Amino acid sequence: MTEKKILSETLRKDQHLIWHPFTPLVGAEMPLSIVKAEGIYLYTEDGRKILDGIASWWVNLHGHSHPHIANAIFEQAQKLEHVIFAGFTHEPAVKLAERLLAILPANQSKVFFSDDGSTACEVAIKMALQYWYNLGETQKTEIIALQGAYHGDTFGGMSVAERNLFNRPFVEKLFDVHFLPFPACYRVACCAGKRNNPSCISAKATIQTMHKLAETGKIAAFIYEPLIQGAAGMRMYSSEILDELLSIAQKYEILCIADEVMTGFGRTGKLFASEYCSQKPDIMCLSKGITGGTMPLGVTTCTEKIISAFRSAEKTKTFYHGHSYTANPLACAAANANLDLLLQQETLQKIFQITQMHANFEAHIRFQKAVAEARSLGTILAIELKSEQATSYFNDMSKEIYRYFLQRNLLLRPLGNVLYVMPPYCIESSELEWIYQEIEQFLQQKI
Repeated sequence: MTEKKILSETLRKDQHLIWHPFTPLVGAEMPLSIVKAEGIYLYTEDGRKILDGIASWWVNLHGHSHPHIANAIFEQAQKLEHVIFAGFTHEPAVKLAERLLAILPANQSKVFFSDDGSTACEVAIKMALQYWYNLGETQKTEIIALQGAYHGDTFGGMSVAERNLFNRPFVEKLFDVHFLPFPACYRVACCAGKRNNPSCISAKATIQTMHKLAETGKIAAFIYEPLIQGAAGMRMYSSEILDELLSIAQKYEILCIADEVMTGFGRTGKLFASEYCSQKPDIMCLSKGITGGTMPLGVTTCTEKIISAFRSAEKTKTFYHGHSYTANPLACAAANANLDLLLQQETLQKIFQITQMHANFEAHIRFQKAVAEARSLGTILAIELKSEQATSYFNDMSKEIYRYFLQRNLLLRPLGNVLYVMPPYCIESSELEWIYQEIEQFLQQKI
């Protein structure tokens, strides 16, 4: 048998027909052809069984092909697969809105449906800007975000995100945004930067910049990923700092937008990361885990305060935004089935168990020579590896890390030199221990 692999029909056609996300057209690894998935495992066309340690881009909560969610989609498909959501409604959407508002912070009062995380953020940005427009506050048009932010790949989402290779070709078309220094204080609750270690000093600069911008009276909204920035390398910051930023925003009547696309539905150890803060957002963005990883769906929620600026018969005050598949009944049915599973005591206990195991492993490997920093929050474990290059999504270590673990049938797709684990909640303790063992062996090789 020759070393050159004979491509299957699926892979051969893929090479000619499909353009994959975040993937160069030259020099990229051959994709793996997946024929089925069950629980935490992916099964390839050539017979491999791969553990999905990142929940397939952070969306899968309860394992692949979960029968409860699959049956909910099947039953809904036989009754109503889709209907225009302008002028019509349906029970799955109403039920989902009711259930979401019951578990979100109490100030959230209305639900707007869209298609994914990026559109959920796009809706939030437009909603916040039009809120001030409807009130006639023409000076409040500017937005604050955090350095390192990622809020999707639509133009509004790119505008409020870190300027980097992701959006460099479009920079001249993006609207200007004020970026706060990232508050790097994570491990020690530093009371909003009152201590003098380097992390607290960075947090103090964040708060001072927030004050300075807020005082201009021009800021319409502050958008943030609460407690953890996913795409930036699972960077974490404390709830004390975020609470201080939210307090400043509220003092100066700046709308607060919590992008919980990644952090929602239990990922941080609580149902929503915003629960760690005493101050609550005006607008929230949800997606990823909302359907348990089965179908695309985005949700933007807001307070009665926001709604009041749109509650008018004047056409100029209508929120003119929508998508062809807004509130798709199949996606809503999947989301409702996901909530059935998520809110079970068994699932909440699994989230707690993963949280504890991650914290223990983090403490175990934190001071190993190959580790620059280890951090964990809820079901998210991140290990920043030492590198001659800057810590970044574009760090060249990414390919080495990815290949190493994939050869061992573990899907751990790093963010540059940041290796992370974010498994479905159904993972067994023995499977999580296996991941830890393979990570530790990798770290030993890097010494």
